[in-house]
Amino acid sequence: MKAVYIVKQAVATGLGSSIQENWDRLIKGESAIAAVAPRHANRSSGRRAAIIADLVPDAGENRVCAVARRVLDRIRPVPPNTCIVWTGLKGNAEYIEAGGKKAIPFLPEHYRRWVAELLDTGGRGLDISAACASSTVGLAIGAQKIAREEYRSVLVCAADVVTGFSAAGFSALKALTASACRPFDRARDGMCVGDGAAALLLADAKTAADCKLDRLAQVLGWGIATDAIHITGPARDGRGLVAATEMAMGMAGMPPDDVQAFCAHGTGTVFNDGMELAAIETVYGNRLFPIFSIKGAIGHTLGAAGGIDAAISVHALAKKRVPPTVGLKTPEAKGVGRVSNRTQAFDGRTILTTNSGFGGINAALVLQSVDS
Repeated sequence: MKAVYIVKQAVATGLGSSIQENWDRLIKGESAIAAVAPRHANRSSGRRAAIIADLVPDAGENRVCAVARRVLDRIRPVPPNTCIVWTGLKGNAEYIEAGGKKAIPFLPEHYRRWVAELLDTGGRGLDISAACASSTVGLAIGAQKIAREEYRSVLVCAADVVTGFSAAGFSALKALTASACRPFDRARDGMCVGDGAAALLLADAKTAADCKLDRLAQVLGWGIATDAIHITGPARDGRGLVAATEMAMGMAGMPPDDVQAFCAHGTGTVFNDGMELAAIETVYGNRLFPIFSIKGAIGHTLGAAGGIDAAISVHALAKKRVPPTVGLKTPEAKGVGRVSNRTQAFDGRTILTTNSGFGGINAALVLQSVDS
């Protein structure tokens, strides 16, 4: 199979509209989560979110398009005939909230076609809806298509925005915090949602060379698994995440000790974080190494979460350190010596990033730095 590389990436969150701005603020321990206006969280017990304040849609578009444009403007141009993979989740929420009368109706296939037209790629692609693991699954499938020589380049793109519709759903599940998102903290009591978008361009080595694109990191392995335990809750023992993680490491041909850092889903909910720590213990035993979550800083960006995590992980490989887990004060017992509210250094060769979602879906990617 052909080697697969991340050759371009862009993110937009409440912390900023570039990788560097997000990284700088993450390293400082800053958070974009703040009190929000009722229009963003009506009918919701949560009144805090990470909002991008100046999202102004063009005519015929919506706020999801507006935040997606921020990353697509930074990612263009892309190689001819690039496959487009759209992985956003709630892009039609504004239309639903307006009763189908005011907002623009967009479904996943509409966004994919819109991206293809914007970037002039020829329209080939697919849509992936795998809950909050969507863009991680998209990256895995995109990498597989390049490895199998179905495509030479794949753009994985996702965007989601905070709406009362999505907030109300999480509120009904009692998953939102009324105070602060505290991933892996003993006192954690829920998540916050956030606006966000990500675009990552994958390519084989020849395409990267032909298009004069830097190989930022290699996608060395990937895994997708489901635990099929509950429609919204994860398996308490983390069996699905264990399976996805072991699959990714097996494809990468590496034992657990070769993973130097772990970018976790880390939503700040009681069950998700407990499941992740259980899975980490199953795979890595008592080994201590840096684990972090960025959701205490940017909120849960739904379909864009995995793409943003992957992009930050690539930057972490280059910087040889991981950002602090914002909101963390007193870590769970299984997180002691692993998660921290301070920046942690590591040798910067390999990082594992994982995401989980409703329906028991789990996905994992092994990213490795590229020797210069």
